[in-house]
Amino acid sequence: MAPNYTKTALLTAFLSLPLAASAPLLAQENRPREAVITVSGEGESALAPDMAVVNLAVVKQAKTAREALDENNKAMSEVLAALKKSGIADRDLQTSGFSIQPQYNYPQPVDNQPQPPQLIGYQTSNSVTVRVRDLSKLGEIMDQSVTLGINQGGDIQFTNDKPEAALEAARKNAVANAIKKAKTLSEAAGVKVGRVVEISENVVRPMPQPVYRAAMMKEASDVAAVPVQGGENSYNVTVSVTFAIEQ
Repeated sequence: MAPNYTKTALLTAFLSLPLAASAPLLAQENRPREAVITVSGEGESALAPDMAVVNLAVVKQAKTAREALDENNKAMSEVLAALKKSGIADRDLQTSGFSIQPQYNYPQPVDNQPQPPQLIGYQTSNSVTVRVRDLSKLGEIMDQSVTLGINQGGDIQFTNDKPEAALEAARKNAVANAIKKAKTLSEAAGVKVGRVVEISENVVRPMPQPVYRAAMMKEASDVAAVPVQGGENSYNVTVSVTFAIEQ
């Protein structure tokens, strides 16, 4: 029988493929790696806040759940009406929590025997988150809310509605800081900084600035307005930049 030259040729070609395909990979592995330098840069930009986020709550207690709820509803309705009258838009008012909880009294043990808890009433809590866009009204709004029935909360966080400009400035400062570091390191090493190979960023949002936090009691309503200061919000950006090194 005549030899099958076609089958032999195909087998030879198949066996030679892995070696041929691996040649470019071996060439890449043997190629020297590009010399680089990686540095981090920090940038910061401050911006005065233009908005405050306030958490307010009405807490009421009564013998029955119905009575506690009715008292709470009355006080919160008056607060919401006053907030809207002072210029707070509906979109800036959001109910953030509501609960009705039984209240118990836990008697002392008798003859070393535990006594069952005694139901003494109910507590209702209704909280609302308010965005105040006119900061000049913030102290007045806080005082008026207490007068109308707010008796818990008072956490204030100053923020910015549109922080994009501050973030852009912080990014530029971070990149400039990275370039400065890279030049300092390269000069010390006797080399030159080349093109940018890679860059990444990490944005750190400003920490909330609570300036007034208390369980706001009725006695606070004697003050004409709650004194508050907005200060500044700091926006921080960190970048990691890899530069090629020119020998």
